[in-house]
Amino acid sequence: MANRLALFADRRDAGRRLAAALERFAAEEPLVVALPRGGVPIGFEVARALGAPLDIVLVRKLGAPFNPEYGIGAIAERGVRFVRRDDAEAAGVSAREVEEVVARESVELERRQRLYRGEERPHPVVGRTVILVDDGIATGGTAVAAGRALRARGAVRVVLAVPVAPLGTEERLGDDFDEVVCLEQPHGFFGIGQFYLDFSQVGDEEVIAILAEARSWGAAAVDPSPPDPRPSVPWRSSSPLP
Repeated sequence: MANRLALFADRRDAGRRLAAALERFAAEEPLVVALPRGGVPIGFEVARALGAPLDIVLVRKLGAPFNPEYGIGAIAERGVRFVRRDDAEAAGVSAREVEEVVARESVELERRQRLYRGEERPHPVVGRTVILVDDGIATGGTAVAAGRALRARGAVRVVLAVPVAPLGTEERLGDDFDEVVCLEQPHGFFGIGQFYLDFSQVGDEEVIAILAEARSWGAAAVDPSPPDPRPSVPWRSSSPLP
């Protein structure tokens, strides 16, 4: 039976509709960065519509040991870590257990980085507007970690763009991003998949194929130098890094 709550046919449909809401950023020549795996098909549609290059940022959710779906934070490339200490303590997760989860997820993050990027280096972000895309937001931990990784690499502006998220997400994540664009913030939010007719898992092969097609557009060159250690602009965070 069809999902009566569905707002989008699939990720491609969501991506095209999200792209229409982001047209005003085209003049800034942004870089579109997707969160693998589910955000990549959406990022592809956004990047194609805006005439922008597409890249990824590698992030892994930190799940509680007793319930991996219960997120207590996330890790991202270049050693970025975001841990909700209050949530971890409330769930009875010790500091040692947090470190064990970080170590385990770091292995998977490195595997995906080798698999998805191969010899390709990340697109340069220094001084650029970056549109960070995913297929939806639940707690927002992975998005926050990804945004911090992009800031660390020198992005001057980071815009979070998603098709769907819980009510109040724009306000809740407003301090972590320069702007949050969300098409739908429905009541009765229990999971991202409930708002898609087709929310099939995106496999590694699909991610690799999409990124290869995006590279064929011949957009920006790879980053030839390490990131500038100086912050591009001051930015606020409601949850400082531990």
